[in-house]
Amino acid sequence: MNPVLEPLFRTVRATHPKADLRLIERAYDMAAYHHRDQKRKSGDPYITHPLAVATILAELGTDDETLCAALLHDTVEDTAYSLDELRADFGDTIMSLVDGVTKLDKVKFGDAAQAETVRKMVVAMSRDIRVLIIKLADRLHNMRTMRYLPEHKRHQKSRETLEIFAPLAHRLGMNTIKWELEDLAFAMLYPKRYDEIARMVSERAPRRDLFLQEVIEKVSGDLREAKIRAVVKGRPKHYYSVYQKMIARDVAFDDIYDLVGIRVLVDSVRDCYAALGTIHARWNPVPGRFKDYIAMPKFNMYQSLHTTVIGPEGKPVELQIRTHGMHHRAEYGVAAHWKYKEEVGGPGPTGKVKPGSDMAWLRQLLDWQKETSDPGEFLESLRFDLSVSEVYVFTPKGQVIALPEGGTPVDFAYAVHTEVGHRCIGARVNGRLVPLESRLGNGDTVEIFTSKSPDAGPSRDWLKFVKSGRARNKIRQWFSKERRETAIEAGKEAIGRAMRKQGLPLQRLMSGEALLALARDLRYSDVSALYAAVGEGHTAAQTVVQKLVASIGGVDSAEEDIAETSLPTRLRGRPRGGGAGVVVAGDADVWVRLSKCCTPVPGDEIVGFVTRGHGVSVHRGDCTNVAQLKEQPDRLVEVSWSPGDDSVFLVAIQVEALDRPRLLSDVTRTLSDQHVNILSASVTTSRDRVAVSKFTFEMGDPKHLGHVLKAVRGIQGVFDVYRVSGAGS
Repeated sequence: MNPVLEPLFRTVRATHPKADLRLIERAYDMAAYHHRDQKRKSGDPYITHPLAVATILAELGTDDETLCAALLHDTVEDTAYSLDELRADFGDTIMSLVDGVTKLDKVKFGDAAQAETVRKMVVAMSRDIRVLIIKLADRLHNMRTMRYLPEHKRHQKSRETLEIFAPLAHRLGMNTIKWELEDLAFAMLYPKRYDEIARMVSERAPRRDLFLQEVIEKVSGDLREAKIRAVVKGRPKHYYSVYQKMIARDVAFDDIYDLVGIRVLVDSVRDCYAALGTIHARWNPVPGRFKDYIAMPKFNMYQSLHTTVIGPEGKPVELQIRTHGMHHRAEYGVAAHWKYKEEVGGPGPTGKVKPGSDMAWLRQLLDWQKETSDPGEFLESLRFDLSVSEVYVFTPKGQVIALPEGGTPVDFAYAVHTEVGHRCIGARVNGRLVPLESRLGNGDTVEIFTSKSPDAGPSRDWLKFVKSGRARNKIRQWFSKERRETAIEAGKEAIGRAMRKQGLPLQRLMSGEALLALARDLRYSDVSALYAAVGEGHTAAQTVVQKLVASIGGVDSAEEDIAETSLPTRLRGRPRGGGAGVVVAGDADVWVRLSKCCTPVPGDEIVGFVTRGHGVSVHRGDCTNVAQLKEQPDRLVEVSWSPGDDSVFLVAIQVEALDRPRLLSDVTRTLSDQHVNILSASVTTSRDRVAVSKFTFEMGDPKHLGHVLKAVRGIQGVFDVYRVSGAGS
């Protein structure tokens, strides 16, 4: 036997005694031969990488076919070894695994243009999940040796790991892989934050370890007295999960770190519940913190009892109670499937999981990729589904339905059946009528009321609050297939409204030829398809108007008109100076418009600029466009404020806050409470979890702005809010 393989074989004998070691050795020899002239960036022989990947998989307890495919996973892509040769040497199964991993290597995660490749990945996964398990082990070893890559590559791979691979490992229940991937990527992307959390953990470790030891001794003693055989140990803390909790829960480090975690491993499901009773007899449980994932396993096969008790010194203690088999599944997830294939009962009192139940999420993804025509939307659904935690709710008959956290009765209706979703008109939760946008919590019993009308269908407003990719896709499909005409009308109206808002010549711009040319430029088959795209929200009406103006170039001062759009007005005639709250020196009856590029309000220094055929546009003195306007001094006029009771002004503000769930909802609600009419909003979140939101709204009294800014500044997480120079800046 090759001595290089001894550590690998030692692990294989321990985790998978029936594995064919000769087949694995043959796969290693073949890989070593074909990679013989290749080196890694570190300078090590290339074969060290496939060997390390196979060792990671052996620790998970995977079968010999998976280990062979891991050893050979780069041969087809990086050497002259062909798939046909591989099939001849090792058979169809190992060949298809290697082929699947090779295809996954071509996926460019994070790029919507490559979403079609992600779709193919899902199909490959559904055929054999082991393809993804090999890919996860491959990524883990690459992350361990990432220091040899250039910085931009390290950051790109680390971001991919946090956004795609770690959540996939979580979905497959492979927690050991997930935790290590997260910590390695966290250290690479945010080294200063990682070091700081590591420092805080090490400072508090001695005090915490003493407390932990006291709890473990008391739990172990109680279980011995109750004659329950158990292993009791502390639960490791992972730096990235600490960081995530600090941000997600918005609590201090000590509040998370002082929460002691204990794991109790017993022999049977009966012992799990007996141990729970014994622990609750000593310490009072915290109400609402008990979860039974044995009776109701999670989406990724995870089974365990969770409880939080008030332990010594009044400090909370989190406990997980599970059997050794459940623990193995919790650590290694779907990779443990082959080791525990004989567990084919339940789920229920035996604690065993039905075969294939671990693939439920994969089947859901497969349904999505059949239903979703737009690959970009599919990738968005995939990402969204990976990133959310779940709540479990019941049908009236007691069936458990898993929904994304924050899921609503509409999400529930679509999870039951597409038609139930389409015809949903109301809901009862725990016997009480609730609005359709209500958030559901764990354990809620949900009953849906449906309409018998043949014209019944979903509302577009549902898209604003549904959380599940399935519900979102089904609602969009319904509108695109069943309500195309409505969408066309809505799109046509939205484009017309955008033009009227800017005082543009409607008939001229909406002529058939101009719109048809634009539709073709935007890759739509005809004008109706363009209208429908706007009506369904795929394309913004404002974008269409801008492209129309740019394409014909025949409207006087077209670029100027776009930059200086006038306020919406209910007046049928042209608004004069008083309506805009501004008068022109020497002539009170000139048509005046407040420019959108800098949104001036009373109190600002302003200048007027005579446009061609569109009156006087008013800019703030510090507007970025003023320097350009001053190049034509003969067109500058003196203007002054003269607001009336009916004057309305545009104001743009920027809000900067630590990103957290429901932040945007809280800001918009606060603005609404201040009685301002929001016209547009945009949000961007930076890598350091700072959310930057920009809002443009109408306001009658500019003095009210100070109250608005103060109210927004009082929102949790907001650390800065100020007026910006323009709506579009």
